Amino acid sequence: MSSVKCNQQIVVLTGEDRTHYIDFTDDLSSGETLSSPVATDYESTGDLTISSVAVNTATFENIDRETVAIGKGVQFKVSGASVGRIYTIKILADTTESETVGSLIDYTKAG
Repeated sequence: MSSVKCNQQIVVLTGEDRTHYIDFTDDLSSGETLSSPVATDYESTGDLTISSVAVNTATFENIDRETVAIGKGVQFKVSGASVGRIYTIKILADTTESETVGSLIDYTKAG
């Protein structure tokens, strides 16, 4: 079974350069982890460059300030967005239970 959810909005300021993290804990069983993540510009605008896509190798805090365990999240960087436009980023990852999980992220660059 695979699942895709639309659950997060990321807004960055012009000039920001940072890594973004997406938590998949709720989509995984207790011993299940992620592998082979892929992140793409869902609409294929050609404006975005998405790089450094990886499963998290260190814990991080999600948007609810909960700790996300190693292997339960995906991290990535984005460059090239136009100010004010809303992009959709699609993230898919395989799991150790032979499933695929995903998320659609709204990404906006503010001036």
